[in-house]
Amino acid sequence: MVVANDQDQYSTWPAERELPAGWRAEGTRGDEAECLRRIETLWTDMRPRDLSEQMSAAEEPR
Repeated sequence: MVVANDQDQYSTWPAERELPAGWRAEGTRGDEAECLRRIETLWTDMRPRDLSEQMSAAEEPR
């Protein structure tokens, strides 16, 4: 299944295993190829959310 953390980073995880702390199920379940295709559509910015937000704030005019 596809999982995500609070930094909007994605991974695959075996559905039968308990999720590690800080990760949540995204909702997609399937074989590895299907899950990786889903991640490819979701995770278009590889930067952690905190970094992305900091960089966007630095670009805003003052």
